[in-house]
Amino acid sequence: MPLIGKAAIFGAAGAIGPQVAAEFNRRGIKFRAVGRRRALLEATFGGMEHAEIFEADLADLRSASAAARGVDTIVYAVGLPYPSHQLHPVLMRTTLEAAAAMQVPRLLLVSSVYAYGVPRTSRVAETHPRQPETRKGQYRKEQEDLVLDAHRQGRIAGLIVRLPDFYGPGADNSLANPIFRAALAGKTANWVGPVNAAHEFVFVPDTGPVIAELAGRAECYGEAWNYGGPGEINSLDFITRVYRATGRAPRYRTVGRGLLKVLGWFNPLMRELVEMLYLEETPVILDDSKLEARLGALRKTTYDEGIRKTLEWMKK
Repeated sequence: MPLIGKAAIFGAAGAIGPQVAAEFNRRGIKFRAVGRRRALLEATFGGMEHAEIFEADLADLRSASAAARGVDTIVYAVGLPYPSHQLHPVLMRTTLEAAAAMQVPRLLLVSSVYAYGVPRTSRVAETHPRQPETRKGQYRKEQEDLVLDAHRQGRIAGLIVRLPDFYGPGADNSLANPIFRAALAGKTANWVGPVNAAHEFVFVPDTGPVIAELAGRAECYGEAWNYGGPGEINSLDFITRVYRATGRAPRYRTVGRGLLKVLGWFNPLMRELVEMLYLEETPVILDDSKLEARLGALRKTTYDEGIRKTLEWMKK
């Protein structure tokens, strides 16, 4: 029998939620798309046969509990803007309390590389120490620890999936998608930090099948799993490929630490970017060999194919 009878996707309308929803829908799994804006949920999931639209405020325990009622698996894919990252552990506590109240047996958290901190190895496996030096990394680690502690205490079966930066359809809040927008408009792209450094991006449609598969395997709970992109790529190479795919020569400008600090006097987002510059200077490249050993060959869209498909989506 399938492990998942009905799932709820918390933060469904973000970058990752629609990809998980599409895979659940393809597999015939009923799911509840949970978010704050009903109109956006209707526009994103209204055409999916197995979707249920559910407007909820996950900061409110009663609302979160209503969103969790009657499901056996929560996929937690809530994204937050940088100035609000302190809410990651807050919202997770509410979610876990709601799950306990509604007797939800399983929760999968979609996380990031932030909890690892500055990498000590060229490729970062799940065994790498989690010692973040940034506030945002500490909030992410605290969020992950809440899930892992709840699992160890037997309150819920918890699972964590860590992703690198992403790009693609629906991922306009990512670091990469604005590059595509600039290239299509014939404008200059902005890049934060050094442009001649290694980086890693995952094409968001690739994440849905992996997350759905992990969520449906009982033996995968109680652990964290990395899922990386098709390999590391020089940031300038990525920018160049995007522009060339539009038939244009690359145009970019870089923003360093000093300028970010100045801009931060006037823009809260710029101020929050300063502490994350280490990810461009000492990039985290994920080792997902553990995941491949468990699931077999992983679908990883090449950068050129992903760039082409992203541009096609933006032109619609």
